[in-house]
Amino acid sequence: MKNIVILISGRGSNMQAIVEADIAGANIAAVIANRPDAAGLAWAAERGIATVGLDHKQFASREAFDVQLAAEIDAFNPDLVVLAGFMRILTPTFTARYEGRMLNIHPSLLPAFPGLHTHQRAIDMGCKVAGCSVHFVTAELDHGPIVAQAVVPVLDDDTEATLAARVLQQEHKLYPDAVRRFVAGELTIRAGRVAGVAAPAANLSLLVPAPR
Repeated sequence: MKNIVILISGRGSNMQAIVEADIAGANIAAVIANRPDAAGLAWAAERGIATVGLDHKQFASREAFDVQLAAEIDAFNPDLVVLAGFMRILTPTFTARYEGRMLNIHPSLLPAFPGLHTHQRAIDMGCKVAGCSVHFVTAELDHGPIVAQAVVPVLDDDTEATLAARVLQQEHKLYPDAVRRFVAGELTIRAGRVAGVAAPAANLSLLVPAPR
């Protein structure tokens, strides 16, 4: 059984998707948020999952917060740390501590559009497709070996909100499967790339807008 600690900042919809996937061999040991009022903490607690609210505003520096965050995580003996909408930039010391055992999901097809406002940037650039990426976390923001990606079309009348909603649907499928693959021992990092059992083939019909 692999212990998994999930980090969130808000409602944690990806956290919910991972919990509800009921992944074989996975124990969701805890959900930790950097905002004690994060809605996802209540959702997890209602399901008997241990929760921790660690207010980053109470710490004098990013480094001090990360030291305490690591202590809270390590109390649950994690095999995997999962960032699920955790809106904090992590220090290099922290990312090194969990190297090879910390995943993140980003709402773009990395390496395109790291950082914020990914959906609007994709629209502004005239991209025909967008999507999301699961990757191992490194010190460089939204970089690191890519585990899996999912693709959606960018429609002519898309807004940031409509594109975000379409991508989020794919996130809720992609992230639990990536966690499942990690738990099953299917992922190995070699020369900065993820080697292992391939993810299910992309549904190319997603690239064709549905009839209106």
